[in-house]
Amino acid sequence: MFAGRMPPRLSFLAVVGLVFAAAAPLLAGPTDVIPVRYHLCDCHLHFVDFLQHTDGMQAYLAAMDASGVDETMISGMPLVKEWAQEEHRKPEYYLDDDARCYWYSATDVLVAREVQALPEAQRKRFHPFICGFNAADRNAIEHVKRMIEWYPNFWEGIGEIMTRHDDLTALTYGEVPHADWPSLDPIYNLAAENDLPISIHSDISSVWKREPIYLSEMENAVRDHPKTRFVWCHAGISRRIDVPTMTVELHRLLKTYPNLWIDLAWVVFENYLVKDGKPDPAWTSLIEEFPDRFMIGSDKVGHFDTYPHEMQKYYVFLDALKPATAQKVGHDNFLSILPQRVKGRP
Repeated sequence: MFAGRMPPRLSFLAVVGLVFAAAAPLLAGPTDVIPVRYHLCDCHLHFVDFLQHTDGMQAYLAAMDASGVDETMISGMPLVKEWAQEEHRKPEYYLDDDARCYWYSATDVLVAREVQALPEAQRKRFHPFICGFNAADRNAIEHVKRMIEWYPNFWEGIGEIMTRHDDLTALTYGEVPHADWPSLDPIYNLAAENDLPISIHSDISSVWKREPIYLSEMENAVRDHPKTRFVWCHAGISRRIDVPTMTVELHRLLKTYPNLWIDLAWVVFENYLVKDGKPDPAWTSLIEEFPDRFMIGSDKVGHFDTYPHEMQKYYVFLDALKPATAQKVGHDNFLSILPQRVKGRP
């Protein structure tokens, strides 16, 4: 499925062409489409943005095909950005102004309607996750149960659960949920009972602190729910979070907890995986030691014009891995965490 290594006796021009193709994800602009070299799975996709708007399913399918993405996790967006009275311009993103964000459960219904309307062959490419609840609310479990009841055998995971999340935390109404709060315990238990993975955003630190001061929150959740499969979104990284010991911390966690996987979507690539166009050896070494535990994703939010760039930027990092590891990280590991009923279907 993955492209092989360079065959022998290539001409000089052919070699130059291959070198250029390998560098293309770094040279290309955000809206450029380059030739597909890897078949990928996207472990992190929001079908709608912070206003619950979207370019639509056909636009996303076209972006997937252009990117070489075979299958994808798909979720809504559990928050809506408020258009405040004092703001003259309608915001499109949560950082556009200082207005607050509020929880929005109908996002799951939006995703369910869109996915269920697809022909069966297309529908199998999508793996829908429940996300439309406030993780600080002990009543959140009721929404998850309701979605499972309303759409039986439809949901394949829960998330992205929003807990600590830099500026988004500061802009959201209500309490700040933490990954190890009692409000999430019944959701983690329900996930295990229904063979559903959990995808969760939980920042490892605060801006500029450079120490993993909140690591215990995520570790407590993973430790206390050994039968629940956790995908840690962005390895706990958000904007302006710089923890020099990241690979050391992740090595210990992955060695200790077999129910933990790492999502490399969003700013992890630019801030950690690849520096000055070169993959970081500490990260390639870590991933080679745990080749079954990492996965890639776009973390796009409702708009897909830059989607190919967001997925194909990983080429330079996948090229630095062993072919078997690249296959797992780029494609297989995401599929491995899905429910057995999904993995067993034709």
